[in-house]
Amino acid sequence: MPEVSTVDTVACVGAGVIGGGWVAHFLARGYRVRAWDPAPDAAAKLGRLVDAAWPALTSLGLAEGASRDALTVAGTLAEAVEGAGFVQESAPEDLPLKQKLLADIDAVTPAGVVVASSTSGYGMTEMQVAAKTPERLVVGHPFNPPYLIPLVEVVGGKLTAPWAVTWASEFYRHVGKTVITMDHEVPGFIANRLQEALWREALHMIANGEATVEQIDTAITDGPGLRWPVQGPMLTFHLAGGEGGMAHMLDHFGPSLKAPWTRLEAPELTTELRNAVVDGCEDEAAPRAIADLVAERDRAIIAVQRAVGEARRG
Repeated sequence: MPEVSTVDTVACVGAGVIGGGWVAHFLARGYRVRAWDPAPDAAAKLGRLVDAAWPALTSLGLAEGASRDALTVAGTLAEAVEGAGFVQESAPEDLPLKQKLLADIDAVTPAGVVVASSTSGYGMTEMQVAAKTPERLVVGHPFNPPYLIPLVEVVGGKLTAPWAVTWASEFYRHVGKTVITMDHEVPGFIANRLQEALWREALHMIANGEATVEQIDTAITDGPGLRWPVQGPMLTFHLAGGEGGMAHMLDHFGPSLKAPWTRLEAPELTTELRNAVVDGCEDEAAPRAIADLVAERDRAIIAVQRAVGEARRG
């Protein structure tokens, strides 16, 4: 097991939106990155992803020696992990695919090197079943885009050794991430569970004609979303209780939790609902293309992070 500070090469397996975001992040932190993806156009797509992310990363500040030229797109999986001190897997969310790929990565990666999966829904217990050394496999669940959003949720499976979880958490912190080291596997992890609850409510309101896509987005961006970057939903409600804090909040508003507001079960994704959501997003985005929205998002995230940092420093 290498020391966290001695790792200078990272392997990224899977070069889609998440995998490409990881590649950009590690390059910006000064690492050599070896990437592999079986798609025939993977190298070209990865190059475009890194190019799109680089202005934002440059604005945030690159590590000494950081360069896009430190990226190598390997021809095989074995070539990608050769010499790597850490492996980040970011393949599509398909359980049999994940099981086989993690076993294949495990088979060609040197002993003692931690392998992390970017899965957003599967537990490591169900993914590590085919690996010969499953004790070094962990979940390192990022958020899109991984090169800007700092959060990573780290958790092992039943066959994962505690040292692997500890090492992965330390490594992610070393590369500038905010880490939640989870005590237990939770379906959907923590942030996704919260995110999905909001998502379900939004779909219900659209399906019932109660709100439009744009109204829902505005409700968050100009409402509670302005408070969450600083204190999160729990401290937000703590302050809503005034001098009595959360105790007053729960005692006073607790009974309203029984009100029939929330619909936690997901609505049926009918063709009508799907089309309403798609059309609403296209209407709200117009005339901006996806690339324009990505650049706008990245500028906004950087501005929010800087503003929040200044606020916390007093």
